[in-house]
Formats: sequence, structure tokens, C-alpha cells
Amino acid sequence: MRTTQVNPFLDGNFAPVHQETSTNSLQVIGELPPDLSGIFLRNGPNPQWTPIGQYHWFDGDGMLHGVRISDGKAAYRNRYVRTKGWKIENEARKSLWTGFVEPPPKDKPHKQSKNTANTALVWHAGQLLALWEGGAPHAIKVPELNTIGEYTYNGNLVSAMTAHPKVDPVTGEMMFFGYGFTPPYLQYSVVSPQGELLQTEPIDIPAAVMMHDFAITEDYTIFMDLPLTFNIEKKKLGEPMTAFDRDKPSRFGIVPRYGNNSNIRWFESPACYVFHTLNAYEEGDEVVLIACRMNSTNVLGSKDSQPDPEADIPRLYRWRFNLSTGKVSEEMLDDVPCEFPRVNENWLGQKTRYGYTGKLAKGQPVFNSIIKYDFNTGQSQTHEFGKGRYGGEPVFAPRPNAKAEDDGWLMTFVHDTAEDTSELVIVNAQDMTGEPIARVIIPQRVPYGFHGAWVSEEQLRASV
Repeated sequence: MRTTQVNPFLDGNFAPVHQETSTNSLQVIGELPPDLSGIFLRNGPNPQWTPIGQYHWFDGDGMLHGVRISDGKAAYRNRYVRTKGWKIENEARKSLWTGFVEPPPKDKPHKQSKNTANTALVWHAGQLLALWEGGAPHAIKVPELNTIGEYTYNGNLVSAMTAHPKVDPVTGEMMFFGYGFTPPYLQYSVVSPQGELLQTEPIDIPAAVMMHDFAITEDYTIFMDLPLTFNIEKKKLGEPMTAFDRDKPSRFGIVPRYGNNSNIRWFESPACYVFHTLNAYEEGDEVVLIACRMNSTNVLGSKDSQPDPEADIPRLYRWRFNLSTGKVSEEMLDDVPCEFPRVNENWLGQKTRYGYTGKLAKGQPVFNSIIKYDFNTGQSQTHEFGKGRYGGEPVFAPRPNAKAEDDGWLMTFVHDTAEDTSELVIVNAQDMTGEPIARVIIPQRVPYGFHGAWVSEEQLRASV
């Protein structure tokens, strides 16, 4: 009997939802804290039309899901990010672009890839931005979630923009980078607290690499030149455009915040890949980085030069780079597979006691629980979602006027596979093993997605 294989990223809770809805009064199981006020947002891929060919999870059009919380009540809305590509396909009423793992169609409407704006979100200088690392960010109006358009810093943006810019909570500055397929392969930018693009500096690296994330400290920015390289000519031939070369070392570049290629220092360690960093900080002569490390990755169909059974299994690691001696050390902090690391972003770039990750469900890029790490004691605690329940990235919402680093709430969308329903789960970060303090029932299914953000009431009032 002939069967048709179902694309796993178009099935179950990976499958898209097409209805944009707004609901002003949601059922709450438990109680929303009276001082929890703002909007929880989550970005993710949600193809508008049936994809062409081999759909990859990274390919879908960006869709924002938002839960507005105020006065103990909650409201929900979801909206597509209306990018140029989304508008063109909406008018055509069909998909016109292929995705990451396929050669471009001969009759494609534009030379450039489609900016899907589907990966992450950042709040800076009174503006919410939806991010996709292959192009410009898109400005979003909150709390309506309407798309304003591409955001290019008054035409001064000369590179793509990472999906993971870093906002210094002390200075208010934002750092980001862009990588490309042709030189300069890496460009580094600093934005003022007021939203002015202050500098963009090319950084020399020897080849085009996939650089998904980076990190900042009080004084430094840390780049990761890892051996996952691009070859666009191979994609044109229908072959994987990425390749992981475990014979090459991983390189970590540390540059002063306002520095450039002339004063970056590179440190080498064994080959690995890092999608996401948790945090970085300075300690004496050392710069310390904590991130989820894989031995190697085949995530974009890349072929490992030496296939590894441990490929694509991320675990939490810590690196120490000694600026005086040049010595590098790395250590595994936990052997439990985990990803999407977060901290209380009021402490980003500073030494943090706590970090939070999603615990990976076996065989799936989704999480069955949240892990809270205590880096002072080396211990961890886990909040389990329950049987058949899977969630996403744990976003930290600090309590207003909190004195302790972990005084706040962790939030994520959770899907119940038995009921095929979704909810926003809110956990007291100081009581990880207890029941959620609130479960906000969402009126439609929320597909699995990527990264989220918490925008406080104070920030909403300051929005442009």
C-alpha cells in the first residue's frame, strides 16, 4: 500500500492556525496576581498558504500571539506579521517562495528570500520589533499587534539583524549583529537608548557561518564563529546549503562594546554549535558565557563530516575566557537536554544566580517542563507541565519593584495533546514545584513556536 508521509512541522500542534481572533475575557484557572500587568507575546512560524515542497519549521510566516493581562483579567489576540512577502502571497492566494532546504523556484517573484519575521521579539526605545535574522526587523503596534512595517533606523540599517539583539538593562543600549553570505560576513551594531543607530562595524571572519545568537557583558560583546558554514551554490543545486565541520574549532570573539575589528580577541575551543545563549558576565580577568551547547547540528539538513549520535542534543555549558592568559575552559553544567534559555532580563550582562530553560521532550523540539538553575548551589528545580502537555520558551516577567532576582513569574503557552487545547501557564519562579498560579485558557489552539517577550504596563505606556 502506498502512503503519503506527513510533514511533522505541518501536523499536530505544529500545524498552522489561519484565523486571527480577539477575545477580551478569558477563563482563568487560579488567580492572576494583581501586580502582574502587561502583555505576554510569542512569535512563531505559521504558513499562510500550503507550502511549496519540503517545508521546514523555520519557513512559516510570522504570527504573533498575545495575552494582555491587567486588573486580574486577561484578553487574547493573534495577528500575522504583514511582511512584504506575506502581502504578495496574500494577494496571489498561494505560496510563492520555497524555504530553507530547497532551491528557489524558477518563477519566484523576487530575488531576495522572504523575510518572514517569525523568530523572536524585542522591546527597545518604546518600540516592539518582530525579528528574523535574514533581514530587517518589523515594527509592531502594541497591544493591537498590527504591523507598522520594516524598521531600518531611518535608512541606516546596512545589514540583516539577528533575531536575538541584547538590551543592556543598565544603560538602555541595544547591541545586535547581522551575518551574510558574502563579505563582510559579520557586522556589529550599537543602538542608543533613544533608538538611534550609533555604529556598525564589520568584523572579519573567514567564512559565511550561521550565527544565530551572541551575548553581552557590562563591557564586552561576544560573537560565536562556529563551524556551521553556508554554501549558497549547493542550495541552487538542491543540496544542503549548510555543513558542519567538526575538524574546525569553535571560535569566540570578545570585543569591547564600542570596539571594532581592530580590538576583537578570538578564543578557540572544540567544535560545537550553539543556537542560544543564556547570559554572559565578567568575573575578575574572565568573561563567562553560559549557553546551550550541541556537539554538532543537522538542523538545516546539513551533513556532518563525521555523523554524531549526539548531534542536535543541546545541554547547558559554561565557558570561561581569561583575558589575561588567553586560557579557555568549558564545562557541562547539566546533562539534561534543554534549550531556549532565559534569565530575568533586568540582570542581562551581569552575573546571575538563576537561569531558566525548557526541558526537551524526547524526540521533539518542544518542552515537557521548565528547569530553574541555581548557579550558586549547582542545583536545579523543575516545573512539570503534566502528561501529554508540552510548552515553549519560559519567559520571565519580573515583579514590579522586586528586590530578589527570581521574584517574578515564568510564562509559556502549553498545549494539551489529549484535549487539543492551549493555555498560557504562569508559574511563580520562587515556587517551581508548586501548581501554576494561573492557567489562562486560550480560545483557539496556539501552535508551537519560537521566542517570546514580556512587555510591562510601564513599557506599554511608553510605546511610540
